Amino acid sequence: MRLAKKIAESGVASRREAEKLIESGRVSVNGIVVNTPVFFVDESSEIRVDGTLIHRKSDEIIIWKFYKPRGVITTKKDPQNRRTVFDFFPEKNGRILYVGRLDYNSEGLLLFTNDGNVARKMELPSTGLKRTYRARISGKLSDDSLEKLKNGITVNEIKYGPVEVTMDPNDNAKSANRWITVTISEGKNREVRKLMEHFGCRVNRLVRIAYGPFQLGTLSPGQIVRVPDKEIKHFLKTHF
Repeated sequence: MRLAKKIAESGVASRREAEKLIESGRVSVNGIVVNTPVFFVDESSEIRVDGTLIHRKSDEIIIWKFYKPRGVITTKKDPQNRRTVFDFFPEKNGRILYVGRLDYNSEGLLLFTNDGNVARKMELPSTGLKRTYRARISGKLSDDSLEKLKNGITVNEIKYGPVEVTMDPNDNAKSANRWITVTISEGKNREVRKLMEHFGCRVNRLVRIAYGPFQLGTLSPGQIVRVPDKEIKHFLKTHF
């Protein structure tokens, strides 16, 4: 495999950006600096970018589940020095990537992996991983609104795919707030909040409870658990 493609698969950079890194002398293979993109590597090659060992496909693929609390930002570094999701990680070495995002005021399941290729594929709608949320809303959703969401809708020139919404049957109809369960297949930026706002409802709490086959379960805010290897292997075999 070409070196640039291997770097791109690790999630460090796109293939074009990887070629520029190589040409500028910032990449080494087995301790030797390489400055031409026309260079081939295999699974045993040790590849470093700016001295940092990047993930190889022969390495063990790891997936973590994390309960992101509210008031935590999904990024590695924040210019405003707000708490980030990486502040909770005990493992500081190696490449750790989050899968998708949760906005500052949202909470719940956020996945991490050490494999850039896996992270990208998990985010693609074509992979078919649905995201499920529990949302507390103020306002009412009509049957007509639910039907429009079910069939997909365009809001402010942005097309959203089919959205499944289930109203909690035990909610007090007279209450200003109601809980609903929302399942989406694309994960566009602030999708649930924007769709609810379109129908005159405001989301005042949003908790992601599932991403594909991975469940939030009994995790507590701030808690991280590693997904069992057997579960990861089954997931990769099924979806990749």
